[in-house]
Amino acid sequence: MSVGESVEVKGPSQAEFDRILTPEALAFVATLNRKYRARHAELMALRQTRQAKIDGGALLDFLPETKKIREGDWKIAGIPADLQDRRVEITGPVDRKMVINALNANVKCFMADFEDSQSPTWEGLIDGQNNLYDAVRRTITYTNPKSGKLYKLNDKTAVLMVRPRGWHLPEKHLLVDGQPAIGAIVDFGLYFFHNAKALVQRGTGPYFYLPKMQSHLEARLWNGIFNDAQDALGIPRKTIKVTVLIETLWGAFEMDEILYELRDHIAGLNCGRWDYMFSYIKTFKNHADRIVPDRHSVGMTRHHMDFYSKLLCMTCHRRGASAMGGMSNFIPVKDDAEWNKQVFEKVRADKEREVKNGHDGTWIAHPGLCEVANEVFDRLMPQPNQINAPRDWKVTAADMLDHPTGKITEEGLRNNITVGIQYIEAWVGGNGCVPIFNLMEDAATAEISRTQIWQWLHFGVELEDGRPVTRQLVRAVVEEELAKIRASVGEQRYLNGHYIEAAGIMTRMSTATECVDFLTLPAYAYLD
Repeated sequence: MSVGESVEVKGPSQAEFDRILTPEALAFVATLNRKYRARHAELMALRQTRQAKIDGGALLDFLPETKKIREGDWKIAGIPADLQDRRVEITGPVDRKMVINALNANVKCFMADFEDSQSPTWEGLIDGQNNLYDAVRRTITYTNPKSGKLYKLNDKTAVLMVRPRGWHLPEKHLLVDGQPAIGAIVDFGLYFFHNAKALVQRGTGPYFYLPKMQSHLEARLWNGIFNDAQDALGIPRKTIKVTVLIETLWGAFEMDEILYELRDHIAGLNCGRWDYMFSYIKTFKNHADRIVPDRHSVGMTRHHMDFYSKLLCMTCHRRGASAMGGMSNFIPVKDDAEWNKQVFEKVRADKEREVKNGHDGTWIAHPGLCEVANEVFDRLMPQPNQINAPRDWKVTAADMLDHPTGKITEEGLRNNITVGIQYIEAWVGGNGCVPIFNLMEDAATAEISRTQIWQWLHFGVELEDGRPVTRQLVRAVVEEELAKIRASVGEQRYLNGHYIEAAGIMTRMSTATECVDFLTLPAYAYLD
């Protein structure tokens, strides 16, 4: 499909896609790509330049050149009425049934995810845009083909927010002037073009979550896009409202600056804990004194994670913004009372810690956790938010960089490998949100798994039993875990799936000479 001389859709075509991929919408996306792709390329190169300094032995710190912003007395423009109370939010991919169930859940907001929980197949992305188009207009329905059960929206639903892809991901199925479009602009642009006016007419607005930002300069890029997008459609500036996920170590040192750059369009920040843990490992991958132990032993009670949460709450409230807590990825299991009791206890403790740190809301991945999360926030935060009750934590760079110590075990190695293989297999097959061992895994946890193995291997660390982590050991465990998966899923599912490719991707990335920035970049080549 060609639109004009310089915009070409390379993805598979379906009749129902025509509503989304109109010439006008594609021209809108192409215009934003053309204007900002050079600056986008510069900022991606800046990431590499900054990382090279860390690889050379430097540590992160708060930026001296933006000290006046951090010390200045300023506030964000404001928060819309329907984003004042965000005590519990749910997130998930953009498939039709998920969108309906999430909007109907007993939560304040639903974040429809084009990023870590959505495998970026062309069909999945455009089908997701169609689903959100219908959801905004409240016409979305779904009939289960097996049971015949009809799903539709309740009279009252959660507020819809949308997360586009991170800046690093291209969209190979949409070429602008012969170049792949920027994935984030495609996701944002198509949704905004088709739905912004309808959302405003319904008394809400175009609300977004922005992922994996590594500097305030990237926030400035987004702000320019927002202004141009609103101007192009005749929508007043400041209508767009966003929440930025602070899920990189770099972003954590620039929270004030990110809020400042987006002050006309921002509603809050969020502790993206799993990507943040991945970022810590990846950022310090070449630092022998910062090797991270088994990932399940590094939770939000660790010093550097706790102070990251506290700094976010303090920073947001000083600027009049919401401070959102992170994802609880536990999954309740039907007819397993003992497991569910343990899950609810862990989730309750996690959410109580968030409220006490100052968070105004939190994330869950499963509707079965709505009740426990709501109970905690209703009990400890009866008002809509805590913005006017700021904490005065003292947080230093040393607190943010505190090194988590602990055991590195064979169990941890095996868990990383099997989670990595199973997640990549699902992702290559078009599913980006996968329950594994009663935990909801997405791209962030798979990233932790493979970078952690890479770091252990890079430094030849010893497991708890004294064995060093070697390429031979990693490959042997991959084969053993792959055999377990094969026995577990059955021969037909194994042969029809992508397990062999997934094991190959996991092995190559974990044992490579250089640590690749993102798992999803080389894996993207496997998607049609």
